[in-house]
Amino acid sequence: MFYWVVKAILGPILAVLWQPRAEGVENVPRRGPALMVGNHLSFSDHFFGPLPLPRRITFLAKSEYFTGTGVKGLASRAFFSGVGQIPIDRSGGKASEAALRTGLKVLKRGELLGIYPEGTRSPDGKLYRGRTGVARIALEARVPVVPMAMINADKIMPPGRTVPKLGIRPQVKFGKALDFSRYYGMEKDQRVLRAVTDEIMYALMELSGQEYVDRYAQAVKAELEEEAREARKEQNADDKERRRAERTRRKEERRAGRAEKKAARRQASE
Repeated sequence: MFYWVVKAILGPILAVLWQPRAEGVENVPRRGPALMVGNHLSFSDHFFGPLPLPRRITFLAKSEYFTGTGVKGLASRAFFSGVGQIPIDRSGGKASEAALRTGLKVLKRGELLGIYPEGTRSPDGKLYRGRTGVARIALEARVPVVPMAMINADKIMPPGRTVPKLGIRPQVKFGKALDFSRYYGMEKDQRVLRAVTDEIMYALMELSGQEYVDRYAQAVKAELEEEAREARKEQNADDKERRRAERTRRKEERRAGRAEKKAARRQASE
């Protein structure tokens, strides 16, 4: 119920402020279960992706949205819990397995389940390697897989930005459903899971027009964060060196000034 209340309130606001476009809505089943797989550009994907659909999408969302602190954390937790999103622990193990099982229950109820195979937001707008959990769900649930490509969402609310930009028109494209029935019963075969996942990512690449990078986004993010830390260290070191040089220059100027005054007094006394 809360989902539809939020959508009824936010929908007209988003439509007026950003005029989002949608293509291929007819590719989303009007009834019955389906796995909605999307590229992940921005926090705003959660809003603009489901906006044109008459059906609710329950997303597997990162657990950090449910564990934040302060006012922002409370608001995030209240929103994602209220609209029925499922927290997923990306560290793997039993926690991730439990989230996937909950996702399968959503599909078993005949609903739409949304997942971002990259596992995290793209750090630079490129499309990264998908994680095979999406293939496991698709094969175990035996449901159609509908690619959902977000375009321009990263320009509205890039990572780290809390206030969305205006004047940018986002777009969501729904591709034709992918049929993986030829792989049913093979969900324990890692090669099959990788093949299915790669096919899904290829469909997203075709829809979104993004450059594909055959690496995990999380690894690239970690590298970029490390480079940013090193750059900050170098910048801090440079700043310290400049401050040290500035202090030395000022000392020299004061010393020279005192020497000039002393020389002037000596001349005056002669």
